[in-house]
Amino acid sequence: MGLITNSQPPLIGVDISSTAVKLLQLSRSGNRYRVEHYAVEPLPPNAVVEKNIVEVEAVGEAIKRAVNRSGARARHAAAAVAGSAVITKIIPMPGDLDENDLESQVELEAVNYIPYPIEEVNLDFEVLGQMPGNAEMVQVLLAASRTENVDARVAALELGGLTAKVMDVEAFAIENAFSLLADTLSAPRDGIIALVDTGATMTTLNILRNGRSLYSREQVFGGKQLTDEVMRRYGLSYEEAGLAKRQGGLPESYDIEVLEPFKEAMVQQVSRLLQFFYAGSEFNRVDQIVLAGGCASIPGIAAMVEEQLGVPTVMANPLAQMTLGPRVQAHALNQDAPALMIACGLAMRSFD
Repeated sequence: MGLITNSQPPLIGVDISSTAVKLLQLSRSGNRYRVEHYAVEPLPPNAVVEKNIVEVEAVGEAIKRAVNRSGARARHAAAAVAGSAVITKIIPMPGDLDENDLESQVELEAVNYIPYPIEEVNLDFEVLGQMPGNAEMVQVLLAASRTENVDARVAALELGGLTAKVMDVEAFAIENAFSLLADTLSAPRDGIIALVDTGATMTTLNILRNGRSLYSREQVFGGKQLTDEVMRRYGLSYEEAGLAKRQGGLPESYDIEVLEPFKEAMVQQVSRLLQFFYAGSEFNRVDQIVLAGGCASIPGIAAMVEEQLGVPTVMANPLAQMTLGPRVQAHALNQDAPALMIACGLAMRSFD
């Protein structure tokens, strides 16, 4: 046994989406990661609506169940607020300020960039480096979210028995997890990558280059439409439909009459998101598409996107190179992997 000394207690990455709580804890030895604990726990309908927590108790209960099922003993968590709930701006600052002066200066400046009263927001900032062409100034990334968004997540984690140590932004967590995928892609290092995350109700496009996010856009579309159609057509409850989608057991007509049209609709959504990106940027193509989120596991969807859009397309598996702890079932993890990008990026905050 190599003794791994980790200066800080491990963090559990907790991704709260519209339909489930996804929880992941990693350990690291050298540059190898290992999945120690993980669980995906469904949420009752409408407990979270478009990434906003509506029922804190229900989410807290789900977190508690997920922690118990995963067997994790760690009690510190990293969670994230959605991109739509966060304002990020890059602002110039004098390069000669120390940490405390910089903090007060950023708070003073923030008022000019944030459309809410400053006492209603949580602020954070990170120095990105020197201003191009001006050695005396630095670029500072300012991130602000309304306090209520942050507080609801902190409260849900506490009800679930966890303490929030890190509150991140989903897009940054995805960027973090993307670093694990970068080497497995066929696109060149400085290529333009479109990461499309299709969850239950939202589809998010992140455009990355050299591992940094250039552009992000969300639209309402997701796997819940497929679940609703299965419920309607086969007279199943919400829970039964979700289970049947994952485990099979639906009539033969399902593939052709329900799943194919949904896949077609998903390809159209990807295409539309890319058109928005091309229209508002100097780019008119991407080098590779990476599909993430629960819908990325739909058999054949990557091949269909590739064929119709003419861009090499793969399914995201940020955990592909990781070893697994004794509590983790490989088959279940494999199926959930594309939906664990955010949880994975959050869990990696243990090693900052």
